[in-house]
Amino acid sequence: MGRLLVIDPSQKWEAFLRTSFGEGHDIDYHSSGGAWLTSLTCGYDIVLMCFQNRGNKDLEMLKQIREQVPHTPVVVLGQHFETDSIVQAVKEGAFDVVPLPASEEKMRLVLTRALEHRQIRDEIDYLRHDQGFVYDFDKIVAESAVMRSVLHTLKKFSMTDATILMTGETGTGKSFLSGSVHFNSRRKNKSFITINCANIPETLLESELFGHEKGAFTGADKMRVGRLEQGNGGTVFLDEIGEMVPSLQSKMLRVLEEKSFERLGGNRTIVFDVRIIAATNRDLETLVAEGTFREDLYYRINVLRIHLPPLRERRKCIVPLAKYILDKVSRDLKKKIFGFEPSVLESFLQYAWPGNLRQLKNVIERAAILEESDAISGENIVLSEKSYGTVVAAGDRSLLSDYSRSISLEHQERAMILLALRGNDWVQKEAAKRLGVSPRALNYKIKKFGITYKGWRKHR
Repeated sequence: MGRLLVIDPSQKWEAFLRTSFGEGHDIDYHSSGGAWLTSLTCGYDIVLMCFQNRGNKDLEMLKQIREQVPHTPVVVLGQHFETDSIVQAVKEGAFDVVPLPASEEKMRLVLTRALEHRQIRDEIDYLRHDQGFVYDFDKIVAESAVMRSVLHTLKKFSMTDATILMTGETGTGKSFLSGSVHFNSRRKNKSFITINCANIPETLLESELFGHEKGAFTGADKMRVGRLEQGNGGTVFLDEIGEMVPSLQSKMLRVLEEKSFERLGGNRTIVFDVRIIAATNRDLETLVAEGTFREDLYYRINVLRIHLPPLRERRKCIVPLAKYILDKVSRDLKKKIFGFEPSVLESFLQYAWPGNLRQLKNVIERAAILEESDAISGENIVLSEKSYGTVVAAGDRSLLSDYSRSISLEHQERAMILLALRGNDWVQKEAAKRLGVSPRALNYKIKKFGITYKGWRKHR
């Protein structure tokens, strides 16, 4: 259910809109006067504005709405739209432009998309304001020298508008760090658009990038603004650019060189301003030699290059990252899990992490879902055996021993108590025997460390 504000000075579409949107939604309808302007502050999820074919007056009204509620989707409705009117409305920030009359199914689809967009914007605002440190270079976990060097370089890159090429294995954080570059640049208040060149079918990627005119191909029932145009003034992140087909590579070359393109089926040149960040997990030099990636495009994107090392090459980051991820996952799950058993962290340090940060997050999230105590135990950690052992070099072994020495006595004592309790089905008397202490002493330690178990009686 959403809260909708409908602004229709002509009062022509009230019955139609109430029929289309009335069921399951809270609608306020304004037909004239300036009351709608003051109503914008009432926290609406979507604003629907009916154009009256008054040219600049309609656009000025749209501009007023966008200035008052910049993060609220504004859907423009009206009859007899010209292409230029649609383009101008989109440039002024309209979420969508819908010719009337339209089917109820069409209207419900637009509403659903707008509500989803509003939800995503709310999440982004939360990250930007309540958790503004997320994209702060100085707050990103980087204990290893190689990762500190990467962040130092990216901080310098963020101060420019030059094209960036990020290389590195899958899951090393290319997408996140591209966001960090954007939110620390002069473009931070504009759009950050992500396009995965590998996930979008070849036949749709061109339309996704450049948009299309009405009738450009079968099913193109209206003009669509592409992602590059949507990102005007901001940053566009082209993930897995090595997967882009040659026919699109030539068009991207023009985009990078001239900052212009035409929509599919159109002949009007659109000039725009975006900063491009490209990323790949493939060896582009090899692709160029094989003839599957254009050499001129490679040199055009290879302006500011940065390589993100895999997790196994920045082992000093593993434990701090694991703790950071666990803290976030625990809050999301509303569970009180405060850390890992020492054996778990040692296994993390010995593991090769072929899936890098993405794999680390998935492993911890699964363990947190299954864990019933306040520390992640080894029984809930699943790691592939083939990625152990051989990757641990001499320097990494010294890191393991350094870590073992750094564990506090209290941490080790708490871990031993947990192991004894689990090994004796949480029977304190039996666990005390195994530890060689009295039940009374064990009970004191349990209270001291805040250890709980759902099977114990609450008045214990």
